[in-house]
Amino acid sequence: MNKPMQDPPPQQPMRFRDTLMSVLAAALGVQSNRARERDFSQGKPSHFILLGVAFTGLFVLIVLGVVKLVLHLSGVS
Repeated sequence: MNKPMQDPPPQQPMRFRDTLMSVLAAALGVQSNRARERDFSQGKPSHFILLGVAFTGLFVLIVLGVVKLVLHLSGVS
C-alpha cells in the first residue's frame, strides 16, 4: 500500500517580516542554512536588495549620529 506521490504544497511568497528578519540575520552573519534555502526558493531578489540598501543606509546614519554625539559630548566639535 504505497501512497501516491503528491506534489509539494504551493510555496507562498515571503512576508515582509520574514524578509526583514532574513536581511538582519544575514547582516549579522547568523543566517541558517534552512533560512537561506527558504530565501532563495520563496523570496524575491528585489525585496532583499531594497531592504539591504535601506538597512545599510540606516546603519550608516546611526553610526554617523553616534560619532557626532560622542564628538559633541567630548567638546571636540
